[in-house]
Amino acid sequence: MPTTAKEMVARAKEAVPAISPEEARALLDRPDVLFVDVRDPTEVQKSGKIKGAVNVSRGMLEFRADPESPYHDPHFSKDKTVVLYCASGGRSALSGQALQELGYAKVHNLGAFKDAVDAGLPTESA
Repeated sequence: MPTTAKEMVARAKEAVPAISPEEARALLDRPDVLFVDVRDPTEVQKSGKIKGAVNVSRGMLEFRADPESPYHDPHFSKDKTVVLYCASGGRSALSGQALQELGYAKVHNLGAFKDAVDAGLPTESA
């Protein structure tokens, strides 16, 4: 059982497959793919987000993703491939693991927003 946040993130990174920015680019604009930015809204306001991504802060993810929750976001569907990212890849790994526990089968960790931007993925203002 992990005893530190670092160990929890390492365990989540093992459980959630990583996806490269190049692989993610091929998934942009597909209706069966959901990009999720799990950074806090203040982070997204400062830097923008990947074009078409939904911003759901890490603390609300399970509530937005669970169709039984009164806070469910209809963007989420267990039939979709979900690509998660954050500032450095830790929160997105933890988020991916949480989605897997909720029954999402196709979940990927894109990792750091900056790396995606540096690789040329299109962005938009929040």
